[in-house]
Amino acid sequence: MALCGDGDGASCLPSELIVHIFSFLPVHDRLLASAVCFRWRECLFYPALWPELHLSLRGLSTEKPRLEFLMKKCGWFVRDLRVEFATETYVNVVGPAGDSEVSAQLSAGCVEVLHTSLEQVLCVLRNVKNNRNLQKLSLFGDRSILQQYQEYIGNTNLSKVDPGGKKIKEIQQLFEEILTNCRQLKWLSCGFMLEIPTPSSLSALSNPVANSLEHLSLLDSHSNVDCTFITAAELERFVNLQSLALDFSEFTAEMARVLASTNRVPLHRLSLMIHSASLSLKSLNTMPQDEDWKALVRHSANLRVYMIAFDVKSDDMLTVLKPGIPLERIHFDSSITSVSGAVVDLISRQYDKFLTHFIVMKDAIDMLHFPDLSNNRNEDPLVLLTWKCTRLSVLAIHGYTVWAHNLIAIARLRGSDLKVLEVTEESIDFDPEELAYQDVDPVHNLTEQVSLGLGRSWHAVMDIESLCVFTDPARHFYQEMQNFSKGI
Repeated sequence: MALCGDGDGASCLPSELIVHIFSFLPVHDRLLASAVCFRWRECLFYPALWPELHLSLRGLSTEKPRLEFLMKKCGWFVRDLRVEFATETYVNVVGPAGDSEVSAQLSAGCVEVLHTSLEQVLCVLRNVKNNRNLQKLSLFGDRSILQQYQEYIGNTNLSKVDPGGKKIKEIQQLFEEILTNCRQLKWLSCGFMLEIPTPSSLSALSNPVANSLEHLSLLDSHSNVDCTFITAAELERFVNLQSLALDFSEFTAEMARVLASTNRVPLHRLSLMIHSASLSLKSLNTMPQDEDWKALVRHSANLRVYMIAFDVKSDDMLTVLKPGIPLERIHFDSSITSVSGAVVDLISRQYDKFLTHFIVMKDAIDMLHFPDLSNNRNEDPLVLLTWKCTRLSVLAIHGYTVWAHNLIAIARLRGSDLKVLEVTEESIDFDPEELAYQDVDPVHNLTEQVSLGLGRSWHAVMDIESLCVFTDPARHFYQEMQNFSKGI
């Protein structure tokens, strides 16, 4: 408290020195200290103390005062802004199906969440639109909150949340104003936010900013065949791009050829989202062929690719996975389709020198009959993958049968080099014939053998809700893509 007031001594210290002292405080403590007095508040929100601002919002009305306070104080000068817009469970209502009272409560809860979420997005964008110092902008949302809850609230209540779509239009306009006004932007990332980017958004960037941009990601689970966020012609402006993330249906052969041009800096990271909905509407004939990938790799020798596939048929994956792709990470997430052993075999053969991350999961309705990749095969495809891909360090499995003896083999093959081995308990099965000759608890024996193989303590995943990779694959992919792109 000696720094407050108008007396002598510490209270007479220059503001620059007070700012330096406060720079040693954690972010949370800075916020608490800002309530002590006016002078502290002025010093604590000196731009040098807030070069970056990372916010995780849950669509709660109680978040509004702090969000408005932070954005008004920091929005005009923050250089690195990362915001995750999420939504909590809208209404905790339990009742019989078709109950009109339950439906009414559910509808009202959804309307409130939608209204709060839109206001949060507007609050962030309104306070950033005049920030000319912005260097990194990253926005993530739960796909489209409007589309997500439309089935619960209907068009009538939806119009109450955003009459005439005015808020959505303002959000899109604000996003373009931000891109127009920024002068130092190096990193632009917008994922699963249907309310923000439009096909005309990137045209708002000036040529100098587009020329200096190093990372660009525009990801969405949209299925609109006419919705293309960036074209090959527009990509030509981004000559210094080192990292790119797009929907696979937008990544055409022409775009690959643009990226392979000699007048550009080499591309280091490419993240692609493959969605069954967009594949069904956009022809695979326009996708890069093997010669396009090889030309791109010749120009970008250090290029590494990260793919996530949502409910994509195995036949389509066999078409997509060209030998020339330097595939380092792949993530399969499905509820309807299943990955085939043929796809896993193809990955093992083609990407054995690159693959470090392999994630396969399925939201199975029938918890007793998971797909078995080793069915009618001499060798389990996952064991072969582990054996052939010598750089594999992350393996996560849910919703597919993993036999206990194969899991032990995987642990022994990779040993301590396999940094992450996440397998859900319900995915593990035991051979009845082997159980007949064992006197010990099979689960205990499995845990012990896998731990010995890995050289560290290991346990099957008991609570699937504890891992984002299984419960929220879109968020996991977005966060991993960010880290993947930063690791250039």
